Amino acid sequence: MIELLTNPWVIIIIVLSIVVGNIAALKYTAKMKFGQMDKGRKNDLDRLNELDKERYDDEGQKKKDEPR
Repeated sequence: MIELLTNPWVIIIIVLSIVVGNIAALKYTAKMKFGQMDKGRKNDLDRLNELDKERYDDEGQKKKDEPR
């Protein structure tokens, strides 16, 4: 059995299958879209940041006209 695993042709086939498998995986993951959004749509974090800017002044103090 060990003679079969040390055969150069078997080693070449194993290495080629690993390389081809890795290339296929890279092609598949390259087509995925990570975190892309529509330009007109804002995510929740952007909306929260805007609300915080409206609620607090430049020094980080809460504006006086807002009820608690």
